[in-house]
Amino acid sequence: MAQNNLISRDDSAAGYMPLSGTSCGKRDYRSSARVHEGAGRTSLHLLEMHSFAFMDRMRRKYGPDLSLGTIPHSEWEEIASCGFSLVWLMGVWMRSAASRRCALQDEGLRSAYDKALPGWSEADVAGSPYAVGSYRMDPYLGTDEDLLRAKTIINELGMGLILDFVPNHLAVDHPWTESLPDCFVRGSRDDMQRDPALFFLTGGGHVLAHGRDPHFPPWSDTVQVDFFSSRAREALAGELGRIAEYADGVRCDMAMLAINEVFAGAWGKYAQGQPALKTEFWEETISSVRKVRPGFVFIAEAYWGLEQRLRGLGFDYTYDKTLYDFMLHTSLPELKQYVRIDERMQRQCLRFTENHDEPRAASAFGRERSRAAAAMTATLPGLHLFYEGQMEGCAVRMPIQLSRRSEEQEDPDMMRFYKTLLAFSAEEPLATGAFRPLDARPAWEGNRSSESLLAWLWHSGEKLKLVCVNYSGHTAQGRLRISPELVSGQPFAFRDALTGEIYIRSLDEVITMGLFVELGPWGAHLLDLLT
Repeated sequence: MAQNNLISRDDSAAGYMPLSGTSCGKRDYRSSARVHEGAGRTSLHLLEMHSFAFMDRMRRKYGPDLSLGTIPHSEWEEIASCGFSLVWLMGVWMRSAASRRCALQDEGLRSAYDKALPGWSEADVAGSPYAVGSYRMDPYLGTDEDLLRAKTIINELGMGLILDFVPNHLAVDHPWTESLPDCFVRGSRDDMQRDPALFFLTGGGHVLAHGRDPHFPPWSDTVQVDFFSSRAREALAGELGRIAEYADGVRCDMAMLAINEVFAGAWGKYAQGQPALKTEFWEETISSVRKVRPGFVFIAEAYWGLEQRLRGLGFDYTYDKTLYDFMLHTSLPELKQYVRIDERMQRQCLRFTENHDEPRAASAFGRERSRAAAAMTATLPGLHLFYEGQMEGCAVRMPIQLSRRSEEQEDPDMMRFYKTLLAFSAEEPLATGAFRPLDARPAWEGNRSSESLLAWLWHSGEKLKLVCVNYSGHTAQGRLRISPELVSGQPFAFRDALTGEIYIRSLDEVITMGLFVELGPWGAHLLDLLT
């Protein structure tokens, strides 16, 4: 990453030591204790972990008899030391035998396994974690008691535990397909003949619909929940209430599909109770959980511009695919405008550069641009999602149906970058301070490279952090004007967490001309005001 050579350096900063090693270093976990219940925080970090792949690595390290509840304390401690506030164990619930058969037979998936895990065997295929066979922990991971023990350790380290809730569908062989068929969208044998890809026949003779997103083919290993069925709502609420005993929050899969108008548009002629139901599923369900667990966190996987609607129904955070798409396609004008939207709305956004549904950031963005994108997502308001392997620079996306991922060589430079970024963005004033976007003005007349610079700062009392990113493939210069009430001293100085450089500037220059910055392609400054 290019240094800003036009800002003077204080060579007396001899105390700077380069970052090294793979651990995130020591940290007082207690300072972030119970952050999942802490009001007023504007910046939190979430680590998503593929639970089966995580368990595979732990057993290779500690032995085959390990369960989720007996993973050494030091492993969870290492996660906490990196600055994570929440841990999402993706895919802990019981996998479906029918889903596994589908995952083994699907030629498209088998091709994906070949790319992601050369030499894979059928034993490596567990089935989709989003075709839930039962909301009990999968035996591969241990027992429900193991899950509670893991939660206890995670909480003691100041973090919250997030688990999956999949409201739109269950596995085709879920027991409810026989015992509670009224919970699902039902059809006739004529419907099944007309559209055999959409409907299937259960062993008990019920014609039920497969789960689907209306824009894509049905998911053949799932059965579609009928959100207009009061019985379905009651049953799902019961399952969610039980999940709340084992977690501090849930990530709700495809949450927008449960909105009344969305469901009616997809399933109107098959829905059972549409005229009678006026309330929203999420409004009912979230309020019932919050009566028992007021601090319980609800995260919505959401698209189609329905994010604000879901937040209005009670969700704490919704996926921010808009920011992801702007970054992926390098839409600079849209990016500049988007980071200036209402701060209260930004606080409820879940920012990411990768997750289990998206390609690895190092692959999709490229190594250098992925770091620039990560610098933005980790320092804007909201909840910041990091996927296991991202910090090591992994480039191979793992299909969620697999139970282990390929071994990739760690990228030491990427690890040092993320270690610094996580530490910088986990500190005050990012947690509870005020956020302020900055305009990057031309460094001199005729120089339009400042159009590639995005900048903002966080402040609280005397603490101030400033972030500037050059989101382009060319060098950029610009000036950032900082309000005089936020800085004092003559002169004053910033220290860049990424390089250790100290930049000294006069107060007059900063408040009149603006702080001069020069960054190489995809470069970033993570600046602390030295007081």
